[in-house]
Amino acid sequence: MSETDSPVGDLVAHTAIDRRLAGIVQPVIEGMGFELVRLRLMSGKTRILQIMADRPEGGIEVDDCGEISTVVSAALDVEDPLEDAYLLEVSSPGIDRPLTRLKDFEMWSGYEAKLETTELIDGRRRFKGMLAGVEGNEVLIEIEEGTIGLQFDWLSDAKLVLTDDLIAETLRARKSAGVINEADFDEIETDTASEEE
Repeated sequence: MSETDSPVGDLVAHTAIDRRLAGIVQPVIEGMGFELVRLRLMSGKTRILQIMADRPEGGIEVDDCGEISTVVSAALDVEDPLEDAYLLEVSSPGIDRPLTRLKDFEMWSGYEAKLETTELIDGRRRFKGMLAGVEGNEVLIEIEEGTIGLQFDWLSDAKLVLTDDLIAETLRARKSAGVINEADFDEIETDTASEEE
């Protein structure tokens, strides 16, 4: 685990309570073979603890989210970090996933992303362009003016932009991982064709 991955960073968990909860949840999730992508405690009439998890190679499924929910819920019951009632939601990061760890920017190099910084950088906080990997602790992004580097610590928010290329890559990866079985789709097409006759 690298220096930037070990402490739970602000992009994974924004607030002090989020970081405290992530400190409890992250080892549990990692012990199950998953990674914590993001954790947020949302306030409201009923508080919601949102946890985004994924497999290191990607491709988390609904059943995996259910298992994580059960195990994390038990761990939180033991630790009891929250006094008030809350709902626990465990989900996948989705196709236009948030980028919360330095390694995410390397893994999704070549895909379009939106980045936001905490402070103004050359008069702006928002940057949209093609990710170009990382260099040390800098995230490289190709914008209209050229490729720039933004310190990872400067980022307040980052996520992939939903594009046709991203959707195609996600489907390809899920197919090669055996998550999507083309035979199921062939069977559906065959059933439809026979009904039309």
